[in-house]
Amino acid sequence: MTQFESKIWVSAQKDTLRYRWLIPKDYEPSKKYPLVIFLHGVYQRGDDNIRQTEDIAHVFLDETHRKNYPCFLIAPQCPKDSYWANFVRDEEGKRALGNKPTLSIGLLIKLIKQLPKEYAIDTDRIYITGLSMGAFGTFDLLMREPELFAAAVPICGGGVPSYASVFKHVPIWIFHGAEDEVVPVQYSREMVKALENAGGSPLYTEYPAIKHDSWTPAYQEPQLFDWLFSQKKENQHSEDPLEQ
Repeated sequence: MTQFESKIWVSAQKDTLRYRWLIPKDYEPSKKYPLVIFLHGVYQRGDDNIRQTEDIAHVFLDETHRKNYPCFLIAPQCPKDSYWANFVRDEEGKRALGNKPTLSIGLLIKLIKQLPKEYAIDTDRIYITGLSMGAFGTFDLLMREPELFAAAVPICGGGVPSYASVFKHVPIWIFHGAEDEVVPVQYSREMVKALENAGGSPLYTEYPAIKHDSWTPAYQEPQLFDWLFSQKKENQHSEDPLEQ
């Protein structure tokens, strides 16, 4: 069976990002393929460069999935005692976006922008998904690099509602369990409301009897991958939030 390759990205400053890498089934350099970025949860942090694919290996290594949705996939690993997102509290105590990304997210942004120079990646079809801590990271990336992604799937996470207008044009499908005891479901609800108020059209699925493990049913949704892989950045129209 095809496996993820173990890779290490080294920046010009000699900082490193460990990640797992998957190329499309029957890869042909003459074609263009979408790129999926997966951000893991808190318990997969470390430096083994293995654990971060635990929750998605059965999906993306499935031969039927690889046949129907050929794509590149990056699954970076966040170091122990670190996080994907850099959220802070403002003067009113509300969640706000930190001025700079975390080291891991900063390296990931550079890697995403470098890979199309080396592989046949369709830059109009770059997708990001993450669960729990990785969903917070997904929102962090959407707020910092809204023009980079064609679609997003954050699962049981949260973002900064005041930044919704920045990425309202990006198709997004948010998932959360109503009984989540780790990340309050209100975090997803408030992001959905903020996106709608900003003029966006987010999709939202809330599982009434599910706790924190909402990624299991989410990645099994029959329409999810048809929806995700149909999204193209060229069909989107963004607005500069500074001009609104």
